[in-house]
Amino acid sequence: MRILIVGCSLVGGFAALALREAGLEADVVEAAPEVVNRAGGVIGLEHPTLEALERVGIDHDEVVPFRGERVVKLHVRDRVHGDCTQTIYPGRNTTWSLLFAAITRRLPADAVQFGSRVRADGDRFTLEGRELDYDLVIFCDGRTSVGRRVLDPGRRLRYAGYVAHRGQCTSGACASPSWVRFTVADRNMLATFPVGHAGVDWTFYANATADEYARWFGMPPVRRPFALPQHVSDEARRYVDDAAAGCLPDDEVALVVGTRQRAAAAVMDVDPPTRMVWSRSPGRFEVLLGDALAPVRPHTARGANNGIEQVADLVGVVRQHVRYGADLEAGLAALEARHLLRVVDDVRRGPTLGAQVGLGI
Repeated sequence: MRILIVGCSLVGGFAALALREAGLEADVVEAAPEVVNRAGGVIGLEHPTLEALERVGIDHDEVVPFRGERVVKLHVRDRVHGDCTQTIYPGRNTTWSLLFAAITRRLPADAVQFGSRVRADGDRFTLEGRELDYDLVIFCDGRTSVGRRVLDPGRRLRYAGYVAHRGQCTSGACASPSWVRFTVADRNMLATFPVGHAGVDWTFYANATADEYARWFGMPPVRRPFALPQHVSDEARRYVDDAAAGCLPDDEVALVVGTRQRAAAAVMDVDPPTRMVWSRSPGRFEVLLGDALAPVRPHTARGANNGIEQVADLVGVVRQHVRYGADLEAGLAALEARHLLRVVDDVRRGPTLGAQVGLGI
């Protein structure tokens, strides 16, 4: 069976690993010219996702910097810690960088064709000028997915009105053994500080106009939803430092200001999907997974979970088809039915969660 994976970030990389583990081969193409590590970013991994990762050899010791399930929420007023609430997260927390490194180090050096971009030519997909000739194309190409643009063109990406500024601080780390969230409701800002053995990986949420985003990171949010460290301007850095100094306690201000490497992600919305599987010619299928299907707001904690769970299910469907002759079309239809309702709920819930802390349009 000829399989192509488009995109090799978290979901695409995991798809490549999971297919190899199942004894299946796939070509993998990634538009970036090399492996790119996006600095910072907290990721909650629920139990089904952790199980899926363990099946490809990624266990807790590698990606979970601390085993606690406790989430501490601190409400800040006048730059002083106030009310504290604690909850239990049904899973474990990691960072984007840790999970990405764990996935990419398991891929053979020649497993990914970097610098290879699948393009839209009308309603066709081309790679290096040739139309794709695969039985199954798995689009894991993120928020600006070319797959979604062709297969589901009515669902346009739109900026939600705020930015997740990210950073990694390896010195002056907080001593808390828990994932800590600081909320500053009256300033429309939310900061998170996950604590790991290597320091602190933090995310600072702040409202911003599309024009401000373009000025800070060189392109509008829809064109550059992720700003890598080289895209972060001095103005963006000063803005975050000043915003933190105006609303957070001294220790947390020192953490932010002392962080050299930073990145950012524009928080995006898209209309809820009605499909995730297409068959535009007999016996050939195209599937959207993860952010390519529907980016969800980070407060849902479902971005990585959705993508990895979808991949694990898809690999099972494909394996049953290849090994035992199970009907692939029926299997993909059942996969779509299992996952689509959850994704739709996450897309709709994100704006509500953002609004609760004063974030977003």
